[in-house]
Amino acid sequence: MMAWYRVTPSWAIVTLPLFVFLVVCAALGVSLWLSALNVRYRDVGHAIPFLVQFWMYASPIVYPVSLIPKRWHAVYSLNPVVAVVQGFRWGLLGKETPELASIAIGSVVSVILLVTGLVFFKRVERSFADIV
Repeated sequence: MMAWYRVTPSWAIVTLPLFVFLVVCAALGVSLWLSALNVRYRDVGHAIPFLVQFWMYASPIVYPVSLIPKRWHAVYSLNPVVAVVQGFRWGLLGKETPELASIAIGSVVSVILLVTGLVFFKRVERSFADIV
């Protein structure tokens, strides 16, 4: 697509593995949490489509981050997908450089999601066979 639209990637494309790692950490952490909760509370499975849809609208997928007021950027950056989407737009399309604070907050949240998801999953894993 980039060749078709004559978009030349910049040197920022080398940062894409970092953003892929962040989104994998966030997705794995959320999935560990939700899967463990789904075993214990069956209604979580019915809520997941609504959570995914809410998360999509809470992330800058169809709108730029510039629509969010500056004073809310730190709070908005608690969504780890914000840093990932900004990073992909920067690395692939040459859009504005993401704020370092946004990347740092998103990275910390992604790692926290992953670590707490792993700990929670391992803790409740022992009772999976009894519940199922």
